Amino acid sequence: MSEHQHPGPEQPVERRPEQATVSSIEKPRETLQGWEPNVVAFACHYCAFAAADLAGVMRLSYSPSVKIIRLPCTGKLDHIHILRAFEKGVDGIFAAG
Repeated sequence: MSEHQHPGPEQPVERRPEQATVSSIEKPRETLQGWEPNVVAFACHYCAFAAADLAGVMRLSYSPSVKIIRLPCTGKLDHIHILRAFEKGVDGIFAAG
């Protein structure tokens, strides 16, 4: 078939590996009762961290499984720190600026 022809009903369509069926996607698993996700929050010093600090002053609570790391600016957050957190077993990342 030339590059300008479109496959018709009589012409078979080629399947490429990237067009594989969706059946290879992992199905969601059941969450164990009492399980808490381990989350690392990268927070900008002047914005998101200030908001988290204000929440503490107002005695608002959030899960103790969230660990906040204060950064000068989340715009300079390098991807290696996010990947390293996942390698160390973190379940989720929250980057706020």
